[in-house]
Amino acid sequence: MGIYKDVMSTLVRVLAADNIDNSTKQHWQKLIDADLREGGTASTISVRDKFDYDCCLHALLHRELAPAQWDVLIAKYSTHKANKVAAIGRLISRMSSPAPQLFIYKAVTAWAIPKLRGMQVGKRSTDMIVLPPEFYDMNTWDVEGKPESTRRRWKTGIGKCLEVLEEAAVVHATEIFDREEIFIDAA
Repeated sequence: MGIYKDVMSTLVRVLAADNIDNSTKQHWQKLIDADLREGGTASTISVRDKFDYDCCLHALLHRELAPAQWDVLIAKYSTHKANKVAAIGRLISRMSSPAPQLFIYKAVTAWAIPKLRGMQVGKRSTDMIVLPPEFYDMNTWDVEGKPESTRRRWKTGIGKCLEVLEEAAVVHATEIFDREEIFIDAA
């Protein structure tokens, strides 16, 4: 039976399953749950059953994706802070680049936690990881003072490597989702 609408929203929801409890809901989850209560898509499934299915898909992805694919998805899309930070750390150790380790660390972290407009460090309005604006200043990523063209080449190379890995992970996750027939039109 299909209960999800599309790949990316399903992926984000499933990866958030380990960060959702029964006492509080994230804003996006309230919107999805409202759709269910109002007889929208998949209205035959209770909110609790859908959450349980999210958890099952989370475990299935974790088991079937390659460790690097799992890490790139967790680093990019997870809402669980500790898991996100741990995945970023594992991705950093997998990066092959002529850049110094500090540069790789900051480039991978900035890719996984992009700068958000209007977000400020220390504001209570969100429970997301928010890095200080100076973290994104590429001049602080290389203490050796390499030319900007070199730093941009390093950053682009690291970004492309992460994007290729992310694309492969999403394709593999889509194949898993299709096999499980979780999408509404696939049922």
